[in-house]
Amino acid sequence: MEGKDYYAHATAVIDEGCEIGKGTKIWHFSHIMPNSKIGENCNIGQNVVISPDVILGRNVKVQNNVSIYTGVICEDDVFLGPSMVFTNVINPRSSINRKNQYLKTTVKKGASIGANATIVCGIDIGKFAFIGAGAVVTKSVPDYALVMGNPARQSGWMSEYGQKLLFDKNGVANCSESKETYHLKNGVVVKV
Repeated sequence: MEGKDYYAHATAVIDEGCEIGKGTKIWHFSHIMPNSKIGENCNIGQNVVISPDVILGRNVKVQNNVSIYTGVICEDDVFLGPSMVFTNVINPRSSINRKNQYLKTTVKKGASIGANATIVCGIDIGKFAFIGAGAVVTKSVPDYALVMGNPARQSGWMSEYGQKLLFDKNGVANCSESKETYHLKNGVVVKV
């Protein structure tokens, strides 16, 4: 179906009460549930579920088969890789309703989450952080951090262009692609 300012494939289901930004594209068999807010110029791949009250910023790229559950907020320019998933209850049981215990998860501006990663609820993924494919993230991730594995552990730092940063003895690194400079001090990375 053609929306006023966005495109949705005929097989997509968009519930009442959603806000969908101009230029956004929603592809085959995806379901956008009530009161979701999707920013401008997002791309929602095939077979994606966006649960009630989820918030996606501008230019968020959601690849195929992703589940984004209530409690998740993705800021601008976030990338969610194929088949990655968020949780929203820390101790789910089929016979116990815990809808009042959904935990908030925030993915900050520019972060990328790799294919098949799992993000356990109640944490923050920092700005421009990079979550490796298949990682199981159980705790908050700092800005610009590279984390991999199960459970995910930090193995380095990434630039805003997605290039690994190699810091010298003075805590200075340059992105190999953009040539931008970053400083590392006391476990915190900032772009100069």
